Amino acid sequence: MAGQLRLDKYLADMGIGTRSELKVWIRNGRIKINGVICNKPETKVSLDSDVICYDEVKINYVDYVYYMLHKPTGVVSATMDNVNKTVLDLIEDKQGKDLFPVGRLDKDTEGLLLITNDGDLAHQLLSPKKHVDKVYYAKVTGKVTEEDQIAFATGIDIGEDDLTLPAKLTILKTDEEESEIELTIQEGKFHQVKRMFEAVEKEVIYLKRMSMGSLVLDPSLELGEYRDLTEDEVADLKGNKN
Repeated sequence: MAGQLRLDKYLADMGIGTRSELKVWIRNGRIKINGVICNKPETKVSLDSDVICYDEVKINYVDYVYYMLHKPTGVVSATMDNVNKTVLDLIEDKQGKDLFPVGRLDKDTEGLLLITNDGDLAHQLLSPKKHVDKVYYAKVTGKVTEEDQIAFATGIDIGEDDLTLPAKLTILKTDEEESEIELTIQEGKFHQVKRMFEAVEKEVIYLKRMSMGSLVLDPSLELGEYRDLTEDEVADLKGNKN
């Protein structure tokens, strides 16, 4: 990584604060460059060699960041919302700028959500042409049958021009009242899983995304918790290894 940035922009890009906030904090002596307090927001810093600390915490400059979030219900998959809490609001110590969720999970849906600022990776994961598997666990009303499995594998009419792409429906538990299933799809149409089951006269009452491509929800993450992706996880996603 080469080049220089103004000190206030460097810190703003890493999510430390707004440019106006940072100007005040810098002038108040809260920032050090290579161990020396710097009071000038306009100071140019090297992305390669300078060590920047905010309140004695080292702030590394990174172009791309990748977070795995265990999305809870009640928050929306958006960058901002005037009414509801967003998934970005859950990332309290975020670094990097222009973060966004990769694909949307409905407000009442839980599970794996990737948050990043890597647009190329997002396109690779979301494009139907890439055939990236997205695996969901769901509870649905009624008895899921082999006939439903065949219908999902063939393609479902959810009221659009084309049928859904073939999907793998695995029955985990089923009876006349309620069924538990695992569904693998390669698209991300609006309310797709719910609409697919509606087409076979069933209702999704609980939905959770378990994986996207090679990325699997970390079982140690509680609802609302998140962590950085490992280097291997990022490499696997970029290699589109399913």
